[in-house]
Amino acid sequence: MSDSLLFVANLLCRAPTEVSRVEAAPQACFQRATNPLSAPWPAADNHGRFPQRFLLSGPQLYTQRLYALLQGQVYTSLKEGAIPRLWGNAASQPTYQQWQQLLRQEAYLAVKQRGDRPLGVLLGDSLSLWFPSDLLPPNKIWLNQGISGENTQQILARLDSLQGLPVDTIYLMAGVNDFKQGIAETVFLDNMRALIRGLRCQHPNATIVLQSLLPTNHDYLQGERVIRLNQQIQAIARQEGANYLNLYPLFAAANGTLRPELSTDGLHLSRTGYDIWQGAMQNLENCLNQN
Repeated sequence: MSDSLLFVANLLCRAPTEVSRVEAAPQACFQRATNPLSAPWPAADNHGRFPQRFLLSGPQLYTQRLYALLQGQVYTSLKEGAIPRLWGNAASQPTYQQWQQLLRQEAYLAVKQRGDRPLGVLLGDSLSLWFPSDLLPPNKIWLNQGISGENTQQILARLDSLQGLPVDTIYLMAGVNDFKQGIAETVFLDNMRALIRGLRCQHPNATIVLQSLLPTNHDYLQGERVIRLNQQIQAIARQEGANYLNLYPLFAAANGTLRPELSTDGLHLSRTGYDIWQGAMQNLENCLNQN
């Protein structure tokens, strides 16, 4: 890792010290998590449909979350289908700075409201951003800290927004935008290491889950490249005392692209794709709670 990235990671600690090490979670939990037979998938209704939200666009999602804040709630705690007319017509695209401010406000409110419930964080780009809140495991209060279009350098630059939060578990998925933007693999891997070090410095007792890259249907991230990069990500997780959740086998077709039924556009996930991701997360949460 470059000296500049190590400097950034150390700035996220109270003092520039070596990254503290914690014992990784039981590996058996992570092996079971991506086995669909180890726990039931989310329940469907009598017509075979899963619960649906009314959101279609970034402005709608932003407006919904802003509405929740005005009601003194974090949007992940909103009831299913809560007053969609308030954001259904939203059309104004929020700025990057507005998203950052919103996430900070949600973090502040979640800490105030969590009580004795553990705090979970989703950290990443649009794949995390659009994770349906009704699919998040119910044993925690959740913060969704995803921003659409972000690369690993941008995520690293805003880690300070998590400083001081009493976080129990962090799920990190990042990288697809690095390769979409033509960022070198070495830069991406250095950033991933810096992200883990920064998170470990901030939250020495948290369970940090580094999730694999998912395949896409685009040339910049599919097939053998994804497999090779995921092996390197797994090695970084092991070296830095984090945990690795390999979602790739659940999403990859035989030719190494993203399974079409799990995606809306060859990159972003469909509701069925999020059902699969949720199943792995819930399996992992169940196993960790038993250990």
